[in-house]
Amino acid sequence: MTKTNQIIVPHLWYDKEASDAAAFYTSIFPDSKITNATTVQDTPSGDAKVVPFQLWGQKFMAINGGPYFKFNPSVSFFVNFDPSREKDASEKLEEAWNKLSEGGTVLMPLDTYPFSEKYGWIQDKYGLSWQLILTNPEGEERPTIVPSLMFTGEQYGKAEEAIHFYLSVFEHAKQGLIVHYPQGMEPDKEGAVMFSDFMLENYWFAAMESARAHEYNFNEAISFMVYCDTQEEVDYYWDKLSAVSEAEQCGWLKDKYGLSWQIVPSDMAKMMQNSNPEQRARVTQAFLKMKKINLAELQKAYKG
Repeated sequence: MTKTNQIIVPHLWYDKEASDAAAFYTSIFPDSKITNATTVQDTPSGDAKVVPFQLWGQKFMAINGGPYFKFNPSVSFFVNFDPSREKDASEKLEEAWNKLSEGGTVLMPLDTYPFSEKYGWIQDKYGLSWQLILTNPEGEERPTIVPSLMFTGEQYGKAEEAIHFYLSVFEHAKQGLIVHYPQGMEPDKEGAVMFSDFMLENYWFAAMESARAHEYNFNEAISFMVYCDTQEEVDYYWDKLSAVSEAEQCGWLKDKYGLSWQIVPSDMAKMMQNSNPEQRARVTQAFLKMKKINLAELQKAYKG
């Protein structure tokens, strides 16, 4: 079955700043808005505000989940400013850079590099990382915002294997570009992945490797929600992706590379949005007890 709606959605975990961060990001990028914020009550983190929003037409989700996870640059978001489809792309890139820089930390200065005449990597005031690039994609067009996975530390050297693994898990998937490090780029090994991208269910990711001494790796601060139409789909993705049993909780799992996913029945999102407080409380208490989500049990809780 071909799905055209966005079924993979990045999920951002904040302590208490989800609403402020969503308002900040939607003020920076065009075609952006906050949609249907709700509060999930009595979670282990207390009352957790859930804030869905769109940036440049792409869906994101943010939550106030408490001070448990912190963003780091192992997952960042590429923003492609393409002069062939965006008027004044260079000026718009600089404008976005200046806004994201407020209270942030520059990881790579906005400058000219061999791969782009204008590129910079910034960690914003909330800790989220963005790579802004002036691009003119040849061949197939890429979306404006693409999450980028950086394989470092123990995961260094596994990017290509991981890409092939993800391509095998998702039915509608394809490899895009892949560029390997040449000789003489120490500490990076010849043949490691300098840059690649790939598509899962009409949603693009980028991946790269860095052998430098980074003090971070993938964690739960950024996860990827996979919306499923049936219990069979939930079971399938859970069985394929989950590799760390102690990380399984409330639909969350970790794969063998340490990346976090949430396997979510589409009906669960509808239940949380189209419900009265009593229904929402029953659904919440039901899913908080689950590891893998059981759709039939949620529907029973919803109906009371």
